[in-house]
Amino acid sequence: MIGVRAVADNRVRCPNLLAIGLLCPALLLILLAFLGPLAIDLATAVRDPQLSAALPESAALLRAWHGGGLPDEAVFASVAHELAASESAGNIGPLARRLEFERSGSGSLLLLTARAELVAPYAAAMAALDPRWANPTLWQRLRRDAGGVTPLYLLRVLDLDIGDAGSVVSAPPDRAIFRRLFARTFGIGLVVTVLCVMLGYPAAHALATLPPRWAAPGLAFVLVPLWISILVRGTAWFILLQRDGPVNAALLASGLVPQPLALLFTRFAIILAMVHALLPFMILPLVGAMRRIDPACLRAAASLGATGPQRFLRVYLPMTMPGTAAGMLIVFILSVGLYITPALVGGRRDQMASAFIAEYAKLDVNWGMAAALAIVLLVVAGLIVGLARMLLPRGATARQF
Repeated sequence: MIGVRAVADNRVRCPNLLAIGLLCPALLLILLAFLGPLAIDLATAVRDPQLSAALPESAALLRAWHGGGLPDEAVFASVAHELAASESAGNIGPLARRLEFERSGSGSLLLLTARAELVAPYAAAMAALDPRWANPTLWQRLRRDAGGVTPLYLLRVLDLDIGDAGSVVSAPPDRAIFRRLFARTFGIGLVVTVLCVMLGYPAAHALATLPPRWAAPGLAFVLVPLWISILVRGTAWFILLQRDGPVNAALLASGLVPQPLALLFTRFAIILAMVHALLPFMILPLVGAMRRIDPACLRAAASLGATGPQRFLRVYLPMTMPGTAAGMLIVFILSVGLYITPALVGGRRDQMASAFIAEYAKLDVNWGMAAALAIVLLVVAGLIVGLARMLLPRGATARQF
């Protein structure tokens, strides 16, 4: 009896080990492709290594300083010597850009001091070179920057800043742009999602109810745009919506407009191109949900006296909600992170958060701000998915998420 039980346990254990072995590559891919970059983004959004890298001895002295008034002569001397050495080595640029980003004029002050020929006593010499070196606020900022970790980037993307006393304050009006940026990004994403639902629901219903010989070609028409690069599709809309493009030519030929319309580089162009790019992601989950509905349910509702609208609202629509919710989440999350299409057909005033991430990464070489913007987008997307799990029925969320 014991031997039979041991054989049975071994048979159960072997499939479990096989299943774990088959899951390991997928788990490793998730770890490397999602959790790894996420951890790197989060670390980049709070790392502040520039001062410690360019002025290591001064950073250690600043961390040991109590932070009241002005530091002693040794700190002034160390900063003066290391700034001159860093300028000679040609590696002062990242630190100057970092301090200029935090407070306008700080980077130029560092470069001015690094190129000056200072002699002891350095406290008096640096104050004579520029009175800002005699300001305790500047040294307190340097002391915070020497810590290697900063909340500055995350605060900036929320239109907040670090005040002179180290407290969190509102950003100046000329730099308070990110709340409007996120409102625009999520607003465009919401409009695109609603339009995809309005266009995708009837299209999915038609595909789900077509005879098998017509359903396959119809589904192929939905899938074809996914086989074409999104860059190619965006470029096509760029050509179509130009002032002398086919759309304006057709409008002029029909007499609907007296002169070409400014369609390109507008929010209309962004929404139109994004709906075209993301509509398949709404249709495919809906088709899957609609095909699982048993037609007998609708016939039963009709036999009980339900009218057409009642059958749709009380039977068909609730049964398709899992597919609708899945499609809406996919479209919304993809739309708020889409970069190529808005960059091609949108104007500067209508650019979304992804364009700013690219600009900070490629043009400004400010990886901290790029990572902070990406983290905020990811957190909001996660909150939306969590809210959907709370609002939808348990069965729907379990099947789709």
